[in-house]
Formats: sequence, C-alpha cells, structure tokens
Amino acid sequence: MRVLLVGAGGVGTAITRIAARRPFFDTMVVADFAPARAEAAVAALGGDGGRFLAERVDAGDEAAVAALLERHDCDVLLNATDPRFVMPLFRAARTAGATYLDMAMSLSRPHAERPYEECGVKLGDEQFAQAQEWEKAGVLALVGMGVEPGLSDVFARYAADELFDEIEEIGIRDGANLTVDGYDFAPSFSIWTTIEECLNPPIVYEADRGWFTTEPFSEPELFDFPEGIGPVECVNVEHEEVLLVPRWVGARRVTFKYGLGREFIETLKTLHLLGLDRTDPVTVPSAAGPVAVSPRDVVAACLPDPATLGERMHGKTCAGTWVRGVKDGAPREVYLYHVVDNQWSMAEYGCQAVVWQTAVNPVVALELLATGVWSGAGVLGPEAFPARPFLDLLTAYGSPWGVREQ
Repeated sequence: MRVLLVGAGGVGTAITRIAARRPFFDTMVVADFAPARAEAAVAALGGDGGRFLAERVDAGDEAAVAALLERHDCDVLLNATDPRFVMPLFRAARTAGATYLDMAMSLSRPHAERPYEECGVKLGDEQFAQAQEWEKAGVLALVGMGVEPGLSDVFARYAADELFDEIEEIGIRDGANLTVDGYDFAPSFSIWTTIEECLNPPIVYEADRGWFTTEPFSEPELFDFPEGIGPVECVNVEHEEVLLVPRWVGARRVTFKYGLGREFIETLKTLHLLGLDRTDPVTVPSAAGPVAVSPRDVVAACLPDPATLGERMHGKTCAGTWVRGVKDGAPREVYLYHVVDNQWSMAEYGCQAVVWQTAVNPVVALELLATGVWSGAGVLGPEAFPARPFLDLLTAYGSPWGVREQ
C-alpha cells in the first residue's frame, strides 16, 4: 500500500507517528500547503521515517492532487484537512482511481426557509450523490473514518451485530475533562470545524420521520462519562454519525450530543452574534490597503494551534456510543467507549489526546484495507464493515475500548 496523506497539521502529524510503528504500508507521502509542516512531520520520525516523503500540495487543486497521486503511484488518499477540502480531494482520488478516506464529510447548507425544522443539503450529500459512480468503477471511498465520526460508527455496528436484537436509540455522546494551563479559552480541536458543527442546525434521525433539524445546543442532558471524567452536560450538534448510522444500522432514533460546557457554548453564541463564525470574506483595512479575510479564519488565527497544547493539557477525552434496545426479550442499555489520557498520549506519541484519538482510527482502517480484512466499493461509512476486526486491532495498537452496562 502506498498512501498520500494530505494535511500535516495536528491530526496528520499524529497519523504519521502512529503509522510509523506499523508494517502494513510501503510508502506514505505527507503533503501540505505549507511544505515546512510536511517536512517537520517526516523529520520528527527520525530513524522511523524511511517510508515517509514530504511534498507540497494545495488541497483545493484537484489536478495537482491527482498528479501527485500518480507521480508517487499512491493507491490511497487519506484526507487529514478540514472539511472545506473534502470535495476536491474526493474528486482527485476518483480521477486517479485511488481509494479515498476522510474523517469528516462534505459540508452541509441549512434549509433556506426552515433551518431548524427541515434539512437543506446534509453532511455527505455531495459524496453520496456520486456513490453509484464509485461503485461502478470498483473503487472505495470510506467516509467519516476518524473517531467521531468513525469509531463511534464502528461501535454502532458492533452493538447491532453482537449486543442487541432490536435497537430503539443510538446516541453518540462525547465528553472530556481536559484543561489547558494558561488559557481561558483554548479549543482542543480545530475551531474552524468546531464552529461549523456546533452552530449549524443539529440533525436528528427518527425511523418514522427521517432526518430533521433542531436548534443549536438543544435537548441538554447530563451524561456520566467513564474513567473519572464524570457528569458533563451534552447538547445536540450537527455531526456525520446521524447521517451515516441509519444507512447501515437499524435504529428507531439516532442523535449526536457533544459535552461542550456552558462557557464554551456562550463563547460560540457570541461569535455567532458578532458574525465572527462567517466564512464569506469581509474587507478590512491593512498597511497594504484593503484586504478580504474570512472572519472565521481570523478567529482561528487568534487562538492557539490545538496541536501545540499537549504540554499544557491535562485530563482525558472520551468518545462513545450509547445504545438502548432489547436483547433476548429484555431491555438493555450500554455505552461503548474509548478514553484517551493526555498524559499517556503525550508520553507515548508526543501528541495531545484529542488529535491522537482522531488519528489512530484511520490508521487502523488503512491496515484492515491493506490486509484485505475490510474491502468494498462505492461510498461507504464505517458501519458498512464488520466491527469486531476493527476493535480487536485498535486494542492491539495499545488503545483498548470498553463497554459499560447502563
């Protein structure tokens, strides 16, 4: 297997450090718009970097990405950029006939008249619109293969296959007790992506209604997270699992709730109130004259890079899938979860917990594809594949998962 990894930020760098310990691939080309970032990711591997090459590429330039795939004879494109670049990279992989993996799907657009009741363009719609073309060509696009979406979807498939006869509800629940020394507000993941998923209308799925939307931060609930994290208030946000799970797993209701905390929610609301969540450029004065900038990009530039916060960060992050249903005629309720302690991920990989937890899952998926344990064609989510091999391999990577009876 020869992999083109596009994006050498926090998650991309973590991918290289995890993959360097595994023998399943021949070459990984690490490409970024900023060549210094790609070179730094490769250089950090030291003696383990022999299979890694650094390149420069603009993720929005489909032709350049396709040419890079062909020049290095890569048969897989792994997308570690933010969601703005999903579609150009998705199309570039298709042009080159390469397998495609991402960790976030094509962007949504709210319904023009009823944004908090009806769906407009949903997450992943642009990708699923091309599913038939990919399937006909015999090429695989594995979409949403991070931690959430990704591992959370694998948990849903595992629950359906091994833990339940009937499923009433699947709810992804994400929470943490992470703190960052020296910062009053320092998101542990990309603020660009966080704004996108938290301020867009959340989507809920119900079998008798289909997909519909609610208002941001709706339906708050207190969820008790394992391994010492404890109770965290979780609210509805827009996320890919709600669009993916019902396509392959039978459930009467599917939700995604994120443990943001009251202060974080109020900060996001303020950004929205001031228009600082907008992506359309505004014109501002500068020493060189008027310049067009995206307010959201300015916010991101003003905050610390999440990948650099590991040394200041303390605590644990938990990703998991809560499932309620029936097994052998009796009610059952479980929480399948994966916890990463920042102290462990920093000591073992030099990566903060949130980016490491995101990065390990596409590497596990790549290994399953390389060994033929997972295979397929078309545009498929993690639920389309058997869950047990993934969970066993994740444990073999030194990062076990758990199941808690509720």
